[in-house]
Amino acid sequence: MYFAALLARTEDGWEASDTELDDVESLSDLAELAREASPEDDTVLVLIEQEDAWFGVVRIDGEDDPRIYVSDAAAAARSSYGEILLTDELLGRDPDDDDVADLDSLDLDGTEDGDTEEEDDDEDGTSSAEAVPHSPVGDSQILDDLGVGEKELRLLDADDALSSIAEALGASEVLETVR
Repeated sequence: MYFAALLARTEDGWEASDTELDDVESLSDLAELAREASPEDDTVLVLIEQEDAWFGVVRIDGEDDPRIYVSDAAAAARSSYGEILLTDELLGRDPDDDDVADLDSLDLDGTEDGDTEEEDDDEDGTSSAEAVPHSPVGDSQILDDLGVGEKELRLLDADDALSSIAEALGASEVLETVR
């Protein structure tokens, strides 16, 4: 079971709204959704959890690039919502290098049999998707200035992380209203 909410910081404190992520296909879509929640370009946090498996925090400050923290990258990689957060940049991958190497290695003389070394690797279970670590990834200092330090963030359990974060922000009541 998934839960996703937006916490937007306003002059009057935090405002929460639950959000539907079914139409969100990329991190850019998610950032746009978050920016719509705060017309004043204030801080918006997108909190996502999969019950007892992983949680993620995306922080959008105005037009700055989103900052991301995911508690367990491997668990999130098995989730459609987690895949939105696990960008190549976050995982330390350079997709352009792979694409160029793949194109350069092709011998397109019309005699191809359709089987490439890359496909053989995938069949053996050594695909790049398996290189996702079973550990936190991203900006572990994402909430430092809001009262949740790096150490506290890393120690949070997936089953109560969002509640703990909201409590530290002074937003537990507003988060519970949308839960």
